Formats: sequence, C-alpha cells, structure tokens
Amino acid sequence: MSGSGPDDGNAIVDPPLTLLAVTHGAPSADNRSAIIGLVDAVAAEVPAVRISISFVDAQNSDVAAALAQHAGTPAVIVPLVLSAGFHVRTGLSQGINQLPPGGPGLAEPLGPDSRIVEVLADRLEAIGLGPSDAIVLAAAGSNDPRAVRECFETGRLLGARLGRPVTVGFIAAAIPRLPDAIEMIREVHPGSRVIVATYLLAPGTFNDAANAVGADAVSEPLMLPGRPAPGPIVELVVDRYLAAVERLGRHLP
Repeated sequence: MSGSGPDDGNAIVDPPLTLLAVTHGAPSADNRSAIIGLVDAVAAEVPAVRISISFVDAQNSDVAAALAQHAGTPAVIVPLVLSAGFHVRTGLSQGINQLPPGGPGLAEPLGPDSRIVEVLADRLEAIGLGPSDAIVLAAAGSNDPRAVRECFETGRLLGARLGRPVTVGFIAAAIPRLPDAIEMIREVHPGSRVIVATYLLAPGTFNDAANAVGADAVSEPLMLPGRPAPGPIVELVVDRYLAAVERLGRHLP
C-alpha cells in the first residue's frame, strides 16, 4: 500500500489531499454513503494528509465556483471516476484553469487499472459466475471517444483475468448500448446465462439501469454503502494522489 503512517519518517504532511467526487447528477443517499466510505478508508491509510470531499456535477454545475474554496490551496484533486471523459477532461480541467495560480492540481482518473479488474472479478464470483456464462461489462458511457476506449480496455483486462471474452455495453452516450449488447450475446450464445459485470463506482441511476436490462444476474458496483471499501480501490486512490504530487513537482516531506 502506498502512503505512510504518522510514525513513518516519510509521512505525508503537506500538501493536503482533496478528493473531488464527480457525479453524473445529484447523488443518492446510497451513492454518497459508498463514496464517503471510500474517502474514510483513504483517510485511514494516510492519516497525516488532510482530506476533504466535494460532490460536483461537472456537466451541469459551475465547476470553477465549486472549486473556489480550494483556490490557492496546494491540493491535489483525485477524480473518483472510472474513465476520463467530459467530467475530467473538460469539466474539471477547465474549472481548475479558471482558478488563480497555485490552486489544486488534477490527478488521473481511477481506470483502467488491474486493481479495478480484481474487484470486478470478485463481484462476479460473489454472484456465482459459472464457466459457461457470457459476460457483459456495463459501463456508464461517454461522448468522449478516449473514455470509451478506456472502457473497452477494462473489458479486455477483465477478459484476460477471467480467461474468456467480455463484451462491453454502455448505459448511455456510447454504443453498443447495454440492452443491445445483451441481445447480441443471447443471439450468439443461446442457452448461456448473460451476466452483467457492473463497471460503476457506486450505486445510483446508472446502477439501477444496469439492473433493469434483463440480464440473468448483475454484479454489484465497486463501492457499496455500509461495507468496507475494497483494499485495491483504496490503494488505487492513494497511488493516483502520489503520482499527481510527483508529476506536479510538489514537495512531500
């Protein structure tokens, strides 16, 4: 695990870590609970770092105004999103650029990453994935083709991890849409169960949509309210922060 405890000579003291949870709309109570659980787990791993969290709808909000509280703060924002679509490359980046110099820097999004794939595989195992089941990775979707490619890369990594093909379907904004991907799988593999691997960080509207497409089983999202945050995801958030600190040339005592 990256990060240091308070008794470690390499403990992180400054700059503070600011976690910005980028949402696709107003988060539900379960969504907030799951994300806050992740942030609390990160805080436990790096107790010498000051951590705050903001829920910002980067598509429909004035991101610069939402970030203004961090103006002049040597912070690093870790976007809690799985791919760098509009919310990171446009909403957050432009919002940060509107702040005075010396404000927060921006870390990379969480995915694609093999640690996410491990949690996806665990979620599938938990719902009884069988050797003949067909898998569809349910991703949120994006208008940004780079983010779409990142989702396909996660599908490839999951397929390599499981030793079988994984089809990618998008809930919104990209093709193939999740219902179409499931229909295609049923036509190509009649008689096989269709299992959806939910490539979403936390419960919410998109998770509800994934559960409504008529698959034979749907795995749970990566983060769940009332349950401990998976260690690989916590490690990933900390590593994204540390990589951003190094890239920005900021000082870690």
